Amino acid sequence: MTSPLPAPGTFYSLWQLPEHYMLVTPDHTILDATDLYLTTTLLERADIVGRNVFDVFPREEQSEWQVLFNSLEYVRQHATAHTMPRIRYDLQRPAAQGGGLEERYWQTTNYPQFDDQGRLQTILLKTEDVTAQHRAELQAAAIERELHENQERTRFILESLPVMVWTTQPDGAADYFNQRWLSFTGKPLDAETGSGWLDGVHPDDRASAAAAWRGAYESGEAYQTEYRLHCAEGDYRWVLARGIPRLNAEGAITMWVGCCIDIQDQKLMVLELLQASEEQALLSDQAYQAYQLAQSQRETFYALFQQAPALIGISRGPQHVFEFANPPYYELFATDDLIGRPVLEVVPEAAEQGYITLLDNVYQTGEPFFGKQMLLQLHRRTTGQIEERYFDFSYQALREKEQIVGIISFAFDVTELVEARHKLEGLLPPPPAAS
Repeated sequence: MTSPLPAPGTFYSLWQLPEHYMLVTPDHTILDATDLYLTTTLLERADIVGRNVFDVFPREEQSEWQVLFNSLEYVRQHATAHTMPRIRYDLQRPAAQGGGLEERYWQTTNYPQFDDQGRLQTILLKTEDVTAQHRAELQAAAIERELHENQERTRFILESLPVMVWTTQPDGAADYFNQRWLSFTGKPLDAETGSGWLDGVHPDDRASAAAAWRGAYESGEAYQTEYRLHCAEGDYRWVLARGIPRLNAEGAITMWVGCCIDIQDQKLMVLELLQASEEQALLSDQAYQAYQLAQSQRETFYALFQQAPALIGISRGPQHVFEFANPPYYELFATDDLIGRPVLEVVPEAAEQGYITLLDNVYQTGEPFFGKQMLLQLHRRTTGQIEERYFDFSYQALREKEQIVGIISFAFDVTELVEARHKLEGLLPPPPAAS
């Protein structure tokens, strides 16, 4: 690493350099410092020149003085430049500025300076005040932790859903069952993964359950069937199983996710109704169960969505009319009037930003859309200002009886994370030049 100063023997005035420099002797006596260094460190030239650097920056006040001492010793012993790790050293504000300590962080490289015979003459300290960069990094880390916590909270809510949730690999091999499933069956996870779950299906239903599932993952079509599942109490109960594939950008299945709902009571209710009334005997058991399932799922998921920290909304029809929106959605659009209104009416600026086109495409093709840190500019009518927000989000088709009837949107507001990253990128110094 080369020195930033002119060659030995060249005359220069240190105070004229446009950087944070301080020049010391090998025994740590301060010879001079640039005006910019003095301004930043709140010092006067007359108060430091000729003094030991550790008298100007006392050792006993802060523990990280040892890092500077070790670096200066390294330069003195090895006659080569040394970059110190970032340290904290607070500055004493003058009484005219209110006194007290001001928290500061520093990055310093110490360069040896030689005379014509190659002997170490002085050590040049090039210091950067990286307080703003340090705080930006801390802020970005805090935002990242908060986002992670929100995502973990969402996972916790999903794990606590009153349904038995499962996932499989693309080839249909089960790899996850939530605690509600394991509590229902009374079996450990490793006994249910792969095709182990089939062992708990009633022998009379096992072949049809396996065929229905095999037909689903081989065709890639949504899956729905009913079977009796052995429960921890020792008997069998009817469950309704549903599953859908998750597709990547190329349309390939990456996993399956589904749930099972205990419909034993509904089954018994239907039998009682069929026995009590000839008219109700005409009712299709499958249609009745589908209705019960739809009602149960809607109530369950709507209650979940109301508590979720993400923005969750459901729109219906080609005009994307709001059917459901959770509280964060109302807060985003600063209105209490969403249900029954088209998205374009609520946020007309979404059209020119391409969001209506995205909704139309998902509604027409059924292909989901996943956005990462996408910008949405909102026109606040009350102030006339444009507010910029960034989101990680997805649009997925809502289907009923195999027909697309609407769109489910799921979004995380990552504005603070994006802004912190932009701020951090603006504060990072350029890479050092090659020696």
